[in-house]
This record gives sequence, C-alpha cells and structure tokens, in this order.
Amino acid sequence: MQTNFTPEQLADPRIAEADRILRRCVHCGLCTAVCSTYVVVGDERDSPRGRIYLIKDMFERGRDATREVQHHVDRCLSCLSCMTTCPGGVDYMHLVDHARVHIAETGQRGLKDRLMRRLLAAVVPDPKRFRLALKAAPLGRPFLPIMRRLGLKELAAMLEIAPSTLPPPSRFEGPGTAVPQGERRARVIMLAGCAQQVLRPEINDATIRLLARRGVDVVVANGAGCCGALTHHMGEEEQALTAARRNVDAWTREIERAPVDAIVINASGCGTTVKDYGYMLRLDPAYAEKAKVVSALTKDVTEFVAGYDLGPPKRWSSLRVAYHSACSLQHGQRVTDEPKALLLAAGYTVLDVPEGHICCGSAGTYNIMQPELARELRDRKVKNIKSRKPDVIAAGNIGCIMQIASGTDTPIAHSIELLDWAYGGPVPRGLEALEAFVSDVPQPKRDFKAYISS
Repeated sequence: MQTNFTPEQLADPRIAEADRILRRCVHCGLCTAVCSTYVVVGDERDSPRGRIYLIKDMFERGRDATREVQHHVDRCLSCLSCMTTCPGGVDYMHLVDHARVHIAETGQRGLKDRLMRRLLAAVVPDPKRFRLALKAAPLGRPFLPIMRRLGLKELAAMLEIAPSTLPPPSRFEGPGTAVPQGERRARVIMLAGCAQQVLRPEINDATIRLLARRGVDVVVANGAGCCGALTHHMGEEEQALTAARRNVDAWTREIERAPVDAIVINASGCGTTVKDYGYMLRLDPAYAEKAKVVSALTKDVTEFVAGYDLGPPKRWSSLRVAYHSACSLQHGQRVTDEPKALLLAAGYTVLDVPEGHICCGSAGTYNIMQPELARELRDRKVKNIKSRKPDVIAAGNIGCIMQIASGTDTPIAHSIELLDWAYGGPVPRGLEALEAFVSDVPQPKRDFKAYISS
C-alpha cells in the first residue's frame, strides 16, 4: 500500500510504525472472509481492509478521530483472525492499537460512553472492586427494562452477563509459592489475573495443583496485578503501560531471586498482551530490555504443560469435549495444537468446532460495549458447538468461558481444569453431573522401580 506521510509526520514513532505496517498491505481482501464483524455485518468498513483504509486516511491527514473511524474501530474485536490469514504479514494488531490510542486522545465520545469506559477501567482490573460490583449486580436487574428504554444498553449488558452467585475465593489466593512435596523439577511464575480470580478462581487452583503434582514450584509474585489488556484495547495507553511496568518489576524481582523456567498465563487474552510487553515498552529505556525478557519467558499454560511430562492420567473418561480455541490463543499466540493434544492424552474425545476461527463475541469488554454484535456472535458460536453434540466445552480464556456459558446449558470449563481432573484433581464446578462417566485408572501397588529391584 502506498503511503503519503511527510518527514515531519514520520518523526513521530507512532506514525512511523503505522507507515511500516500499512506498506505491507496489498489490498487482497483475504482478511474479509475471516473477519468476525464483516461476516456478521457485511460492511467493508467493518473488515480489516476497510479499517486499514480509515486508519491510513486519519493518520495521513493528521486529523482528529472522526465519528466514522471511531465507530468502525470500536467494532473491531481484535480477534486477529485476519493476521493468521494475511499472506503479506500485515501487523494489524499493532496498527489498530495505535489507532485506538489516537482515538482516545482526539476522539469526541459521548458522556455515556466516556463514563462506561471509565467505570470498566476502574472496576474490572481490581479484583476487590470487581467482586463488590458483581455482588451488587442483582440489585440492578429489576431495572433492566428501564435501562434499555433509556438507551443504557451497555449497563444492561453488564448486568445481564454478571453471574447470579460468586464462587468462594481461590484456595491459593494472594502472593506466595506453591511448593511440591516431591522432587522439584522446575520453577514458574503464574499471573493470578484480575477478572478470572473473581469469576472462576478454580482455574488458578487447578493450574497450581497440576503443576505442583509434577514437581513445579508455582510463584505468584508480590506486586503483580492486571496485565493491562483491558485498558490497552480501550486506547488508554498510559494506564496499560503502568500495569505492564508493575508486572515487569514484580516478575524481574522473582527472576533475579532464582531461575525461572516460564511465566505461565492461564487466561489467553492476558497471555497475548504479556507476550507483547517487549513491543509495548520498546521505547522506554528503563524497561525495554526487562520487558523483552518477560515476553520471551511467557507461555500459555498449555504450551508449558505440553513440553512437560505429566505421566499417565489417573482418570479416564468417554466424555466428548468440544474444544473452543480462543482467538487470543489461536491467532494472538498461534497456540493451536497443544491444548487438543493434552486433552486427547488425558483420555477425552476432542471435537473441533465448525467456524472455529470466528470469535465468540467476548473480546474483553466487547460483550458490554457492543452487546448486539456480541450476542449475535455468541449465538453463532453456540450453534456451531451444539452441532457436535458435546458433553462438555473446553476453552482457554475466562472471557470465552463466561460468554459461551451465557448462551448454552452445556457445561463449560477451562482446559486446565479438565486436565487437572484427569490427573487426580476434583471435578470442575458445573461438571458434577458428568462425574459418573469418569472412572479411576487402577494404580499398581508397587512402582516400576520396585519391580526392577526385585
């Protein structure tokens, strides 16, 4: 794609980076066929190619963000399916991130939109505030019809997707180290997350149990918190970078204290952002190198477990598992085979979901800020999942888990919860009715070393 930036414009690192990305686009349009919003809406401006043109025009003209650009960029899920398909290697992820920052700095949002974004940015990344907000949500549900009539669709959507009850806190809540009783074979740092530890704390518990059972020290670093993804995708650059620096500091202290084999992330949306810390902080001389080290160490939990010997499963089942590959995992991190291979090795029958590249509509806060599109994408995803007639759904991201669960009665769990169950952990919450279809594998009375010595 030909660009027409002036030398003065290219002196701005953001514009220079946008120019580099834009020049790789050849207008082929292959991205439109895999774009979740374009598939649903059918508007060229709601496709990656259309958004690229809008962003290019905005940057080249040096204009403040118009309502049109804002509207169509806001409707982007950042599912990154376009990047998986693009033959030219267009870095759409960073281009749309730069556009969001420009929109946040120059766009003219309505009062309702501004307040909603500030509310989400203040509440969701803070587990204590988020838990209090969810506990208060049932009080607002009787007023849903009034909210819709007043045009408060985002607030209504937030109340609709809030769970009616919250689980108790994680057994391993707070900073600390889970040390295995047997031989210590590795040491990892785990991101505890923000929304996940409130909505489904069992995911962290299952991760720690599964790893500790095989000799892995699991460290939750003091001072680490939200990864910054939520504010990053809102274009609130400084708030996102503050979160990134805080985590880099916390994890660097642990890395300096003792060798670390990996930084393990069990929410793929967070993992995609943490793997990008090296890019996000590249212009910060105090953090550029440290962030690069952190990003290089970061792995999705299934990436780490796939390269690690879990041994034979303790339980076997005939359960049919529909594996939903979260966009942030398959497109953002290109982790596609490991989760399915692990579930197969644990004894589950794994089913691929039709249109697996199409987003479920969660995408961070997308299901709140764009409720109509998110609902349509959720229903499409649920229909495709039901076509495989699964007993249970597996996913690697808390946002996907909550979004899909709101549209189906089929139980859903994190992949790591199913693995923990197979390797000796408790039945995941919501799957109690399936426990009868899982049987213990008979264990030998003596291990193989005893047989050899005799």
